[in-house]
Amino acid sequence: MSDQLPKLGPKAREIVDAVLQAGVYRAEKQSDVVACRSLNGRGLIGRDKKDGTVWYPTAKLCELAGVTPPEIGQGGEGGTGAPDSRVQPEEGADRLPAPAEIDASPTAYLPPLTRLPHHPLAALFPMLPDDELRRLAGDIEANGQQEPVWLLDGKILDGRNREAACHLVGIDAWTKEYEGKDPLGFVLSLNLHRRHLTESQRAMVAARIVDWERGINQSTAGDANLHAREAGRRLSISERAVKAAKRVRDHGVEALSDAIRDGRISVHAGEALSHLERAAQEEALRLEEKEIIQRAKEIRQKRQEIRHAVRLTHMAHVAETGSSTAGKVGQKFPVIYADPPWQFGVRSEVTGREKSAENHYPTMPTDAICALFDEIGAPAKADAVLFLWATNPMLPDAFRVMAAWGFTYVHHWIWDKEVAGTGYWGRDRHELLLIGRRGDPVSPLPGSQPETVYRERKGRHSAKPDYFAEQIERLYPAMPRLEMFCRSPRPGWTAWGFEAATEEAAE
Repeated sequence: MSDQLPKLGPKAREIVDAVLQAGVYRAEKQSDVVACRSLNGRGLIGRDKKDGTVWYPTAKLCELAGVTPPEIGQGGEGGTGAPDSRVQPEEGADRLPAPAEIDASPTAYLPPLTRLPHHPLAALFPMLPDDELRRLAGDIEANGQQEPVWLLDGKILDGRNREAACHLVGIDAWTKEYEGKDPLGFVLSLNLHRRHLTESQRAMVAARIVDWERGINQSTAGDANLHAREAGRRLSISERAVKAAKRVRDHGVEALSDAIRDGRISVHAGEALSHLERAAQEEALRLEEKEIIQRAKEIRQKRQEIRHAVRLTHMAHVAETGSSTAGKVGQKFPVIYADPPWQFGVRSEVTGREKSAENHYPTMPTDAICALFDEIGAPAKADAVLFLWATNPMLPDAFRVMAAWGFTYVHHWIWDKEVAGTGYWGRDRHELLLIGRRGDPVSPLPGSQPETVYRERKGRHSAKPDYFAEQIERLYPAMPRLEMFCRSPRPGWTAWGFEAATEEAAE
């Protein structure tokens, strides 16, 4: 007997040897059932159509083992012959259970032995409603199961709905074992292509991804914002939407998450409602959809008014006390990162002033920014590199500042904010990070430079994505770095600015 079988574990090999010798194998224990399903996913054995504990060798197994099917007792126990690895419904299963016959959990009435456990990643996407699950079961009954239920370590990784639908018609699902290296990417790829999800529904999935990646990589999790950004990138949504979903999950009642997943309300409306007491959240969710949306708008408006008052108080405090972290700099730095508080006029006090930078933090005229560098001690080494943020209308001013600080422009990176804002000649959706040099600074290693355009939806006013500081750290990992006009100090940097000592910048 030639043996070209793939590599098998001890339990799988024991089952294969038994089924080849006797022509049939009965799985008595739950561990046997799990091993048989794994072999079934590899196309080596098939389940009896009427008895879920009985398994037969497939034509593929016979071919690999060098044994012809007649030699291994086809038509053995059960009298059904060696079935195809895709199990078909029993004869006589001519109808689906009526809604009244199905428990709130469509699979709760089934024998526990026949059910497969769920992998945590399977819960990223919700189960189908009962009526849709029954329609899927009807299609499987009529046309067979077209896609496998994917398993990882004997647990359902993808296909909870297919497995539940199969059980509604009394058959075990056709399974395959996932053997890749990125189960999260696999689940996302399958479901994002087959489901039509709104931004809010994707945000709820992204919030679960943040928890998942923290769970498997706690030792290197790093900043939670990095995970939110990566989760948003994978689901093609903004980091703000991910954070709103996290707020809902952490502070909202379960019905609030359900309302977002069901498409009743948006994740941003849900985030607003999550600021209510739990009883008030449940009361609000009993309202009609339009009333829920209006209630969320009222909450947001109230919170905006509170934040506005806090900002005004904060700016006064910053202007009064910020000199303690905005004084002289006693060290010279080879790397400087600066986000000046540019001051430029608005076209209308009524319509423009509210959206200007003055409403969020104290600003400075360009001449004052030019003079500031020498006033604080000219903190750049003779050989240094400068990364300087500039907006479109302030680009000439930024070049003036760069020259006044002793740097020559050499290049720039672009932040694409995804959403267009306002503008006179065009609606701005990007900002520029200018790069200047003085003397002969250390150049990045060839091939280490990032792409010049980075896309991430904008957050609070003036806040820049952490991505850019992270790229500077990657290019200059072992060098002292100074961040000027810092609003939120970061590890590994010396911070200078009126807000550098605050733990949290004003929103």
